[in-house]
This record gives sequence, structure tokens and C-alpha cells, in this order.
Amino acid sequence: MILETGKINKPRSRCAFTLIELVLVMALLVVAVCMVAPRLSDFVRGRALDSEARRLLALTNAGESRAVSEGMPMVLWFNQKQNVLGLEVETPPKGGDTKAENVSVSESVVISPVNKGVSGMTTFNHLPAIRFLPDGTVDENSPQNVQLTENGDTLWLVELQNHTGYEISDSSK
Repeated sequence: MILETGKINKPRSRCAFTLIELVLVMALLVVAVCMVAPRLSDFVRGRALDSEARRLLALTNAGESRAVSEGMPMVLWFNQKQNVLGLEVETPPKGGDTKAENVSVSESVVISPVNKGVSGMTTFNHLPAIRFLPDGTVDENSPQNVQLTENGDTLWLVELQNHTGYEISDSSK
């Protein structure tokens, strides 16, 4: 076919993928997803446990800070049946503790205070509790370890040797 300019118009060749190429790409994607998916689910599951451990550590730091700044003992109590933690002053004033905190724990995470080698454990309203003293230390009858478990994975909140707080650990030491 000749155009007005005198050039011949050639039919355009189409650039496209063949069906075989598309099937090969899809097969490679399926293999890649099958290899990554289990690792990704472990990562997401571990993040919930790590997140709860960090929230609990933040709550212990807040309790210690409040005890020192207000000059009154604070308690961090554990309601394991309802998966709730709370931080409040040990003997609240008449109007109650306006700064009291209640924190819900992820349903997949189980939190268990553990007191090794001590006969009694600090309680608050019949619940296990960590007691923070106004001098910045943790009461000697408070749980020395707090176990956080999710689907067989475990993290520990371990009391520091100088009794001034807690740290996150992979073992109960």
C-alpha cells in the first residue's frame, strides 16, 4: 500500500506475551508465595507477642515513674481470666485514682506472673501484682518474672538484679 508521501505502509507486528510465557510467570509466582507465606505468618505471629511484651514493659516503666513522682506505692495487677492489666495507686484517694490505666491484652497472648523461690506473691484485689515502691524499686514479693506465651513462643519480663525494673528476655534466667 502506498501512501501520499510515497512510503509503503507495513503492517505492525504486535508485541505480546504468549500463553506459555504467562503460565511460566504464574508458576514462578506460586512457588515464591509458597516459600514466603510460612515465614511471613511466623513474623506476624511473633510481632503480636513482641508488641505485648513491649506494652507490658512500658506499663512497668510508667508504674515505677508514678511511684517515684507521686511518692506513693503503685501496683500493676494482672487479671489473667479477662486478659486485662491495670496500673493504679495502691491506696487510692477518696475520689479514686484518676490516672489509673486498664490495658487489654491480645487474646492470643497469655500473661503469667511467676515468683521463683518466694512463698508469697504480692496481690491487689486478689490478683497477682507488681508493687512499685516510692524509692524506685520493686517490692521483694512482686513477681520476679512475667511469662508471655503465644502459640508455643515465649518471652519473659525479667526483674533486674538491682530491683529497679524489668527487661524483656528470651529466657527466665
